[in-house]
Amino acid sequence: MKELVRPSRLAPGARVAVVAPSGPVPEERLQAGLDVLRGWDLDPVVAPHVLDRHESFPYLAGSDAGRAADLQNAWCDPAVDAVLCARGGYGAQRMADLLDWDAMRAAGPKVFVGFSDITALHEAFATRLGLVTLHGPMAAGVDFVKNARARDHLRATLFAPETVRVIASGGTALVPGRARGVTLGGCLALLAAELGVPHARPSAAGGLLCLEDVGEDTYRLDRYLTQLLRAGWLDGVRGVLLGSWESCEGPDQVRALLADRLGGLGAPVAEDFGFGHCEGALTIPFGVAAELDAEGGTLTLEAPALRPHGPPA
Repeated sequence: MKELVRPSRLAPGARVAVVAPSGPVPEERLQAGLDVLRGWDLDPVVAPHVLDRHESFPYLAGSDAGRAADLQNAWCDPAVDAVLCARGGYGAQRMADLLDWDAMRAAGPKVFVGFSDITALHEAFATRLGLVTLHGPMAAGVDFVKNARARDHLRATLFAPETVRVIASGGTALVPGRARGVTLGGCLALLAAELGVPHARPSAAGGLLCLEDVGEDTYRLDRYLTQLLRAGWLDGVRGVLLGSWESCEGPDQVRALLADRLGGLGAPVAEDFGFGHCEGALTIPFGVAAELDAEGGTLTLEAPALRPHGPPA
């Protein structure tokens, strides 16, 4: 698995666009998130459809076409340095194929941030644009608005990525060992749902796979993992980092399942890595070469997630 192209880090005064590719966005939380971004000396702009509601399906932030247009227009705007998702939920897969990926590729690299349902877009940005993306707190998310640890880690990644080359979880090893590979992953349910989709990643071979999910029964987690195993998608994975399993069916049961389904991969597996739907979630860059120390609970990036300003290396 190859490293991907790193976008430029942000600088004070950078313009960042906020988009809503998935679920509806609470206006109060959006405004609080914009205040945080302004406090970082950024210039946030809200895409036109961010506060929309779908006329038939209330779980969507407006129409598929409107959500896609917001993301594409923001990405293709040369004045925009980063695109931040407002929240997850559901809907990114519905609009992903409405995007003009050729136009977005021509627009060049920039920072993209989100998690949860945004996993589908992390995968698309990797396979279609070849870009490093950031799995981190979203602009109208509770964690971004209310949790200093989550905010500070994202801010450091955006402005001074050399200061977060080592991401320490404080967790333990489900399967001990060290491994080197390229980071990828996100929400388990979304990764399973991407199987068979045009332009989907063929496998996680050579990767350090980050997995997390929220609000799932154990049998559903079992089904997602078993689907990935049966499809051969996990063959050749170098290591696994486990994030949060918030509101799933109890940590002991989830841990037993993860050991059962992942323990035979022949790869180290690190638990409690502190990313995903948990409080104070860490930002994990996807598409960068790194070393996992499962027993030490560390992910060491071979280079900063974002590069200095200038032409791509």
